[in-house]
Amino acid sequence: MGNEKIRLGIIYGGKSSEHEVSLRTALSIMKAVDANRYEVTPIYVQLDGSWVKGDAIAGQLPERIDALRLSSGSPDENTEISSTGRQMVPSSKPASLFSIGQQVDVIFPVVHGPNGEDGTIQGMLELANLPYVGAGVMASAVGMDKWMMKTVFAQTGLPQVKYVGLLRSQWENNREGTMDRIEHELGYPCFVKPANMGSSVGVNKAKNREELATALHVAAKFDRRLIVEEFVSARELEIGVLGNEEMLTSVVGEIIAAKEFYDYEAKYKGAGTELAIPAMVPEHVSEQIADVAKKAFQALDGSGLSRVDFFWDEKNDKLYINEVNTMPGFTPFSMYPMLFQAAGVSYSELIDRLVQLGIERHADKQRNIVDAEELE
Repeated sequence: MGNEKIRLGIIYGGKSSEHEVSLRTALSIMKAVDANRYEVTPIYVQLDGSWVKGDAIAGQLPERIDALRLSSGSPDENTEISSTGRQMVPSSKPASLFSIGQQVDVIFPVVHGPNGEDGTIQGMLELANLPYVGAGVMASAVGMDKWMMKTVFAQTGLPQVKYVGLLRSQWENNREGTMDRIEHELGYPCFVKPANMGSSVGVNKAKNREELATALHVAAKFDRRLIVEEFVSARELEIGVLGNEEMLTSVVGEIIAAKEFYDYEAKYKGAGTELAIPAMVPEHVSEQIADVAKKAFQALDGSGLSRVDFFWDEKNDKLYINEVNTMPGFTPFSMYPMLFQAAGVSYSELIDRLVQLGIERHADKQRNIVDAEELE
């Protein structure tokens, strides 16, 4: 690309309960990119699923984070109405991925949760033949689905807590039998989660049968696939992975939650949670975490970035991998950039590296032969 600016498209928003998280991430990235190196095109996926783009979007992000009603309610005098009747950000224009592809060199997708980091947007970017930051279709999909992720971890031989995976229909058709199974295999307390949801959305801790029923009811509102995990008395540790086939790991950080667990409020609004960076753990634990994190990253065929979460049972010196987040947040409270900041990689440098890793991975894919006649 020579000395010209890199045309960076940032896709954010989305039809997800993590819409606000995505806006906060996008705002942080837009503030941090070097204007001398990048020409940024904000691309906003509204709550109704429509796409708009335009510089005005970036300028209004702080207000949009507070409002989050861009596609509902009554439009004000400054709001444009598209031909489909959907509200749009003032001065923005309807957009589609394939038209945007002619205007950008690389995409940074920060649509969190379903319809974003689950491989859907990544699949569209693959079809559009556009370089993009982060994990590919398979890694994104497996990394999003906790049930499938744990299946891959088990096949790879990575240490993890016991769990039960089930479908929403199983719960709805046999509530008592489902709870009997969970009580028998896991006991109390246990954690109930939607399989395909991030940012601790829909996650609850159950200490008895009544709480288990409530937790399953809540989780089933978010996904048709559910997962229940064994509780272990442990410290919550996290590490960042950066790279494609060659990986760099950050320092290890610790989440010291003010509540019983690290929920949505704690992650994105502080809520009294403390972060210890670096974590005060023995060297052998840090080394084991880095090793397992890389193995998990490779098992998913990860690329770009991931934050890998662990439980460490300090009393018994046992480490369990919890999950891999293939598109961790970049908010002021986000662990991933802070972990690398402590490792000597600044926030702006982190963005630069991720963009280059996306471009490099795309270039490597272009080496694949698509026409068998080329072999003749």
